[in-house]
Amino acid sequence: MHLDLLDQLSPKDFIIIRGAKMHNLKNISLAIPRNQLVVVTGLSGSGKSSLVLDTLFVEAQRMYIESVSAYARQFLGKMEKPLVDAIQGLSPAIAIQQNVSGKNPRSTVGTLTELCDYLHLLYARIGTTYSPISGQKVKKDSVSDVVDYIQQQPDGTKALILYPITVADQATLLEKLRVEQGKGFTRVMQGGLLFYIEELLAGEKVLSLDQPIYGLVDRIIVKKSDQNNQYRIADSVQVAFFEGHAVVELVGVGQQSFSDRFELDGISFVFPTVSFFNFNTPYGACKSCSGLGQLMGIDPNKVIPNPALSLVEGAIAPWNGPAMSKWLAPLLAAHQTLGFPIYTPYSSLTFDQQQFLWRGNRDFIGIDRFFDFCATQTDKIHYRVLLSRYRSKTTCIACRGSRMRPDAHYVKIDNHSIVDLLLMPIHDLVAFFDRLSLTDREAAIAQRVVVEIKNRLRYLAQVGLGYLTLSRPIATLSGGEHQRIKLATALGSPLFGTIYILDEPTIGLHPRDTDRLVQLLLDLNNQGNTVIVVEHEELVMRAADSLIEIGPEAGAGGGRLVFQGTFQALQQATTHTARYLNGCAAIPLPNRRRPWRNRLFIKEASLHNLKQVSVTIPLNVLTVVTGVSGSGKSTLIKEVLYPALVQYLANPSAGVDTLLSGDLAAIQAVELVHQHPLGKSSRSNPATYLGIYDPIRDLFAQTDLARSRRYQAGHFSFNSEKGQCPACRGEGQCKIEMQFMADIYLPCGRCKGSRFKPEIADVTYCGKNISQVLGMTVDEAFVFFADQVAVEPQAIGDEESLGEAQSSTAAYTDVCEERRQDSTPKLPLEIAFRTRAILHKLKVLQQVGLGYIPLGQSSSSLSGGEGQRLKLAYYLEKELADYPILFIFDEPTTGLHMHDVARWLQAINGLIDQGHSVVVIEHHIDVIKSADWLIDLGPDGGQQGGKVVFTGTPEALVEQKENYTAQYLKEKI
Repeated sequence: MHLDLLDQLSPKDFIIIRGAKMHNLKNISLAIPRNQLVVVTGLSGSGKSSLVLDTLFVEAQRMYIESVSAYARQFLGKMEKPLVDAIQGLSPAIAIQQNVSGKNPRSTVGTLTELCDYLHLLYARIGTTYSPISGQKVKKDSVSDVVDYIQQQPDGTKALILYPITVADQATLLEKLRVEQGKGFTRVMQGGLLFYIEELLAGEKVLSLDQPIYGLVDRIIVKKSDQNNQYRIADSVQVAFFEGHAVVELVGVGQQSFSDRFELDGISFVFPTVSFFNFNTPYGACKSCSGLGQLMGIDPNKVIPNPALSLVEGAIAPWNGPAMSKWLAPLLAAHQTLGFPIYTPYSSLTFDQQQFLWRGNRDFIGIDRFFDFCATQTDKIHYRVLLSRYRSKTTCIACRGSRMRPDAHYVKIDNHSIVDLLLMPIHDLVAFFDRLSLTDREAAIAQRVVVEIKNRLRYLAQVGLGYLTLSRPIATLSGGEHQRIKLATALGSPLFGTIYILDEPTIGLHPRDTDRLVQLLLDLNNQGNTVIVVEHEELVMRAADSLIEIGPEAGAGGGRLVFQGTFQALQQATTHTARYLNGCAAIPLPNRRRPWRNRLFIKEASLHNLKQVSVTIPLNVLTVVTGVSGSGKSTLIKEVLYPALVQYLANPSAGVDTLLSGDLAAIQAVELVHQHPLGKSSRSNPATYLGIYDPIRDLFAQTDLARSRRYQAGHFSFNSEKGQCPACRGEGQCKIEMQFMADIYLPCGRCKGSRFKPEIADVTYCGKNISQVLGMTVDEAFVFFADQVAVEPQAIGDEESLGEAQSSTAAYTDVCEERRQDSTPKLPLEIAFRTRAILHKLKVLQQVGLGYIPLGQSSSSLSGGEGQRLKLAYYLEKELADYPILFIFDEPTTGLHMHDVARWLQAINGLIDQGHSVVVIEHHIDVIKSADWLIDLGPDGGQQGGKVVFTGTPEALVEQKENYTAQYLKEKI
């Protein structure tokens, strides 16, 4: 936008950005309308996040920190100002990003949304404790309860206020009576008769120890109109509670006992408080698992990995082999006497028979006692190895995985304990609170708490997370689920005048759930907030008030403002996004669906919400598993198929699990390509991961200056002491530890961030030192290395595919043509070979749409989608045509523009053409329409899902009338 136009705009109506230069941004200036829903789009790597997150949000954070007092600022640390000339009209900003920031095992959906805090408060205020023995309500009486009971009696009623006296023998009784007399009490009661303490001490009368003894506090007459009489009764009751150690007896109104002890059925209960329900405090946590819900224990699935086997066939894994078979021998010898079926598969044994195997008897040790014995022999290494092999995290038996102290289960509201609510899916929880019926007193106490709980639950359900439970650990959530939880939490807070920044909130969402999300974004905007969304989803773009596209290409070719306006205006533009929206460009339907012969078969899978799912998964084709969020896709593929295949491939001779069957011999390996970061180390980067760095270092080691200085390849590695900067140890930055402040990371003063010793920078290859080469993007490096050696295009790939990979690749083709006509001597064969290897790997990175990333970028800074594509490039580069692999991709289009999805599909088809099989968990309609075979789970999420509702081709799916996926797929087919 022209600077003169920006000067005419008011910061009250616009967020005005001038001269943004972060990362690849080309000094762009623009104005973002306030109080609107604004979508920022563009190719992956074009600079969207650099503009919105690294510039706009960071500056908003920095301005906030600068606004607080100097005292508070020392605890917040110092933030560097982003590379931008100025930003006007900024409001407080909240960024809801993709990454799962909390890996704390104690963090759950309930704690993150603060719903646990509200539930703790609710149960502490109106929860009722019930005895687990009789099921009766547990209560404790107060002075006012006793007074109210007495005042309910007719006027003139006489009553005795007593307290119990407990003694062991006659001598103790006399001593106790003397003490009571000293306190001012004169009479005691036994058997309905009153005795003077003075007479008992004189021996004139004797009390029996076989009957209860009570001390008399007062004799009263009920006078409802006499206020002073009520005060007298209250004082007497209070004295009786004190002397009777929380117990009061009334005689004359029917023998009635009162206690301010919280006990029943011989059990002393803890009076519920807020911390009583908090599993993150020592008071409320389960003592066995310390509030984690899990313990390290023996895993039954590891002990009996194949339930289809019988005892004779080796069902009990630790007892297989000659050394350990002695533990099973007594059962095999006495099986006829015991009537135990040793030839029956373990899965077909009755519950009692299975329990007998685990618990044993007098003659047979059983599995549990066997491992108890192993635990006493840990001084021997083979027993330690045996225990570690069969241990894993198991559910805590004491709290049944609830994390809370066991007696928290006794406190209930509407016959449900807090544990029941934490384990209940959110959509069921919404229904529970909608039908919750409270008394007038309870409603008055809990009204505000219940309103907050209902609002937060409703927002969670509306963002498509109704299938989650509040006890679900945050560490097990995907980036999209975590982001939507934070969005729902933000919606539950009544903020206005705030900038909300969302980084691709539709990740992991089925198109049906995306419609709901769009409505929530509009609600957030209507509350008086500015909502800025980085997004590629067309449904979100259509709902936006304003669209901004950064481009035109990725990496060095991006960073410019190529469009700003409405959705209707974008359809008339010529940008990459516009071409896909107006139909000028599209991901075409496959010419044909690949036929398949080999297949895998999953039989009656029942993990989590799967309801005995049986399904066929074809091989050597592209299989897409889809369905609404929470329908069971990840459970079926990542937690059923993948572990079963890994187990089989690790030991094929052990037999085939009854859960998995089919043409297992057609698969020799399985690779799960998930969205987890490739590594946490800053030393890992695309160049090292793909093996590009080794030939690059060899090239530098072959230069004349390197040879004269006797430099080897290790001198050009920042991981080696030979070449790394000694000040920063090859990190490129130094950490300055600040007392009372956050640590600060500054560029290394010695190497200026290059990571290498200064003398290493003297060595150049074709005018570039090693640090400069690592700073190149993949596209820039391709042109650089192609420019150094004349190679036939066919040595790297056909000329047409290179031209399509990236516009910069066309420059390489021109270089090759010039070199063919040039008669200058070629480089030595060894250097040409290494350069050819580098170009081949770089070309694969371009094929998967990663031409914009720098070679030396830290792998931990890559997004989930970028990490998956880097893994895909690794396998594409290997070209393992004779080594059939089943690849499993978990939502690989995360963070991908439609233009990048087309490239990704080309790369996937390349894998299948090599003889591999691909299974993709995906919601992207263009990927779904490109599948050879579809598996649709549903019909809904959570407990309403877990069923296979369709298998077949995309053409057959669109014929389904009541299928959510079919409704959106029809528009593409």
